[in-house]
Amino acid sequence: MQQSKLFVKTKKEAPKDEVSLNAQLLIRGGFVEKQVAGIYNYLPLGLRVLNNIQNVIRQEINAIGGVEILMPALTQAENYRATGRDKTMVDVFFSTKGQGDSLYYLNPTHEEVIAPLVKNFVQSYRDLPVSVYQIQNKFRNEARAKSGILRGREFSMKDLYSFHASEEDLDKYYDIVKEAYFKIYQRLGIGEYTYLTYASGGTFSKYSHEFQTICEAGEDIIYICEKCKIAVNKEIIEEQNICPVCGNSELKEQKAIEVGNIFKQKTKFTEPFHFTYAAEDGTEKPVQMAAYGIGPSRVMGTIVETCHDDKGIIWPEEVAPFKVHLINLGKDNETIAQADSLYSELIKNNVDVLYDDRNESAGVKLNDSDLLGIPIRIIISQKTLANDSLEIKYRNKEEAILIKKTDIWSLLK
Repeated sequence: MQQSKLFVKTKKEAPKDEVSLNAQLLIRGGFVEKQVAGIYNYLPLGLRVLNNIQNVIRQEINAIGGVEILMPALTQAENYRATGRDKTMVDVFFSTKGQGDSLYYLNPTHEEVIAPLVKNFVQSYRDLPVSVYQIQNKFRNEARAKSGILRGREFSMKDLYSFHASEEDLDKYYDIVKEAYFKIYQRLGIGEYTYLTYASGGTFSKYSHEFQTICEAGEDIIYICEKCKIAVNKEIIEEQNICPVCGNSELKEQKAIEVGNIFKQKTKFTEPFHFTYAAEDGTEKPVQMAAYGIGPSRVMGTIVETCHDDKGIIWPEEVAPFKVHLINLGKDNETIAQADSLYSELIKNNVDVLYDDRNESAGVKLNDSDLLGIPIRIIISQKTLANDSLEIKYRNKEEAILIKKTDIWSLLK
């Protein structure tokens, strides 16, 4: 993509009403634009990052047998009345009246949609297990929409639901999902700081599990057990100040951002819809259910909060909007021609490249490049051409290097 063709421009200053670092950097870099609190437009670069995050998640969930579907954003209120959540989630819902005064909710979650949906296709134990997911926007009337894209009123969510004939089978798949989540966070560049965290299971079970990323901008407090490499949410530390796995009482307090959660819901959402199956012995038994969530937009904000310096964002390679930022610092015809030629070659060789062909000063181009945080910067100038070279700088390193033009392809493998 040629940078001159982007309708979006970078900003020297972030809006004064944005206090969170992720919003400040994303708005300055032209990744997102705030509409109102908790609602953001994703601009070309931001959409590319969001899509990359979603695709990593999609690949790993597909690898554990998840089947992708897409459910509606709008659902009739009757489904929520069946589970009683029309009353318990009343402060969260965005609602609207349809024809004939029918009441609809914009889904804050999809248990009330997926349980009756899968019920239509499951009659026997032979039809189980089932594992389905979607990546779709959710809507919650969030009271504290003040942390940029970390806490939105409309946000991207991957929600996976699994259905099982027994709790044993549910437990087995639950552990498989745990491992898949760690692979996802590793690929997204935050695995090193992300912990499986024990939290309250509410009415579902003794514990649920969160995935928490260590970050000073986090709203949660967790306590890390270095022996087990797990953490405990503050809400259950108050019940017992020990690690639930090994009993260790020397836990380290940290602030963190929740980037995922998984719940064994058992029959909480299958029973209200009379979702049963015919067991092998001929009896009718309730289907066991679990839900597994990751918010791609929240993960995007978390990456910015944890991967940056005083110049801007440092995107991990798998999520970056482009792999390469090609920058032309020359205004003479020969340098421009060489830069254009290299851009064409990169495109021809399927290198994902943003080409800064703008008529701007070197200072503006280099500052913008740092702000955008693309992993590899390639500079062409009269100076580099005089040495038959290119200047290469990795965004996560301080020093730039000169390489011969012919060596660029081995570097980009």
